[in-house]
Amino acid sequence: MRTGDVAGAVGRGLAAGMAGTALMTLSSTIEMKIQGREASSAPADAAAKVLGVEPKGDSEKARFSTVVHWAYGTSWGALRGVLGAAGLRGPVAGGAHFVAVWGSGLVMLPALGVAPPLREWGAKALATDALHHLVYAAGTSLAFSALDRS
Repeated sequence: MRTGDVAGAVGRGLAAGMAGTALMTLSSTIEMKIQGREASSAPADAAAKVLGVEPKGDSEKARFSTVVHWAYGTSWGALRGVLGAAGLRGPVAGGAHFVAVWGSGLVMLPALGVAPPLREWGAKALATDALHHLVYAAGTSLAFSALDRS
């Protein structure tokens, strides 16, 4: 495998990650309206903690949260590109991507102290989180497959 092939796959993965993030944003926005719940601040809280950033005020916190959401989702698309460059395709690649993305969040957010331990989440919250990450991984994988053919 040539370096250029991997770089191209990572680039397509980043574009696909952006598409997956858009779909996840749509699914979570619809779900929050139906459920009447607020958006989670845990991803932004985690990034703020890791980066040493302290957004002040509601508008700054909202802007930071949006940037984190899009940067995180887009950047995870790089892994989907690497999986594609390694020869993984279709549901196998999408499943591996889903496990990596969702699994890392399930471990990282409680470890950083920005989300409760999994045993405290409850089945509904866990299922909702899984659904949105599944939408993300499926959307990213479909977008990557479409870009990889061209």
